[in-house]
Amino acid sequence: MLSWFQVFELLREQLWYRPYAGVYIKLIVMLGKCKQPEKAFELFQAMIDEGCVLDCESYTALLSAYGRSGLLDRAFSLLEEMKITPGCQPDVQTYSILIKSCLQVFAFDKVQSLLSDMASLGIKPNTVTYNTLIDAYGKSKRFSEMESTLLEMLADQDCQPDVWTMNSTLRAFGNLGQIETMERCYDKFQTSGIQPNIQTFNILLDSYGKARDFTKMSAVMEYMQKYHYSWTIVTFNIVIDAFGKAGDLKQMEYLFRLMRSERIKPSCVTLCSLVRAYAHAGKPEKVGGVLRFVDNSDVTLDTVFFNCLIDAYMRLGCLDEMKEVLEIMKQKGCKPDFITYRTMIKAYSSKGMHSHVKELRELLTTVKKPPFERNKPDF
Repeated sequence: MLSWFQVFELLREQLWYRPYAGVYIKLIVMLGKCKQPEKAFELFQAMIDEGCVLDCESYTALLSAYGRSGLLDRAFSLLEEMKITPGCQPDVQTYSILIKSCLQVFAFDKVQSLLSDMASLGIKPNTVTYNTLIDAYGKSKRFSEMESTLLEMLADQDCQPDVWTMNSTLRAFGNLGQIETMERCYDKFQTSGIQPNIQTFNILLDSYGKARDFTKMSAVMEYMQKYHYSWTIVTFNIVIDAFGKAGDLKQMEYLFRLMRSERIKPSCVTLCSLVRAYAHAGKPEKVGGVLRFVDNSDVTLDTVFFNCLIDAYMRLGCLDEMKEVLEIMKQKGCKPDFITYRTMIKAYSSKGMHSHVKELRELLTTVKKPPFERNKPDF
């Protein structure tokens, strides 16, 4: 099957073809989302070669492609080029996109530089700019910056908070365990006329679940059902994981059955929550039940799920079953990784099974050690 890019190349070869900047811009944006900045640049250059008039939108599309791939130096260089190119002056969207790219790699110093640059050019932040900052500061636990940005937004009469502002704020305080502050913010946002959406309720459920406040969690669930908010896979994953961690297997299993009756396909996240809960409760037969469910379903499995299974059997002391998981993993086309082998080494070491440990240590040298990662915000 031809890709959309190949189709476009074929169209360019036709006699009747005429270049249209709007098509190029959409394709550059798509290439950026696919993290193919070099191809995006090739199309940008083709726009110039074919006589298309460049403007702020076309430059911003290429800048976004660079930013999504972490090529900040090239993105900033392009920004400077925009400033001196007639008819291509950067606007608030250009800066908002570049600010988001910087926040994704925790380049907070560059963000402040961009905000100062905007002020010097007389470009005011809009709701998207503020929401991007509030969300990133909250996820990075930079609460003083988050609160000052929110206050600045509220003071701007031309820029009103929306449901995304509310959700970012609630998530930040909920993740910190400041439930009362979260609830006060929720009330204030609602009083100002901002209505919640499904993401809002997912944030509340997640926050109450982490705080082990199942009374309030259940109240949110009942409210959602009463006012016909359709649950998503994210909603089910949150509540299944919360009740699983609390050891309430009956409620967890009821929610899993409800999920399937609603024809929402479980994901590996769902299955990992079940496996961890059963392992913690000391029920190896239930873990085996999850494996049987997987055999009769079309859920796409990944290495993380199998690592979760191996870890569960290790904790349960079921080393034969753990070894079988490694074989199933290979049959399903999932390659063992550093965590897979380290977990199994730990299990065999605790039982003094040195020959198995030696064999696995040799396999461990064939896989890459995962890099140390900070808890990156999920933008």
